[in-house]
Amino acid sequence: MDEQQSRIRISDVGRSLFERRYTNGSSGNISVRLDDGFLITPTNSSLGRLDPAEISKVDFDGKHLGGKPPSKEAFLHLCMFRQRPAEGAVVHLHSTWSVAVSCLADLDPEDVMPAITPYYVMRVGRLPLIEYFPPGDRDLAKAVEAKASEAHSLLLANHGPIVAGKSLDAAVNAIEELEETARLFMILKGLPTRYLSEEQCDALRQRFPS
Repeated sequence: MDEQQSRIRISDVGRSLFERRYTNGSSGNISVRLDDGFLITPTNSSLGRLDPAEISKVDFDGKHLGGKPPSKEAFLHLCMFRQRPAEGAVVHLHSTWSVAVSCLADLDPEDVMPAITPYYVMRVGRLPLIEYFPPGDRDLAKAVEAKASEAHSLLLANHGPIVAGKSLDAAVNAIEELEETARLFMILKGLPTRYLSEEQCDALRQRFPS
């Protein structure tokens, strides 16, 4: 996609996520990589009411190049792009079920949720937990950067998920799968549950490499 097509696609995807309650208010942000930087939703903007012409453009040094001022979480997207050069888009949400999981005690910081479905293994994979930092804290960037090369999906403690994908569609599909798996995880919590075995997960990874 060229830049204009990417602007329109970000707007369309943002509206879809907002209307289906994956985000609310002015929470969440979407970015798409370009040859000379990346597009990202503006600060204090609702994903349900984006104007393609106002979407921010930022270079890979973090400099604002055009559009409205970028999301204050643009540094998270920049970290993901730097550590994952093959990825073309990043989506960050404050989606209800994923945030709920991120607030639980005694999570495995190396892989937050078990493999409940094959689609979670195929689209999300391992999900490391990033420790809590206040909004806008640049130490969060360091924590994300340290884990982003290992996994394309991360869960920020008491905050929400951030997911990179080879395309915007891939990133959205993965973060939606993560949210639905978080909902299943909370519903099943405390119940006897049959998770996929490590052998079953390995077979999926070999057949459907991310």
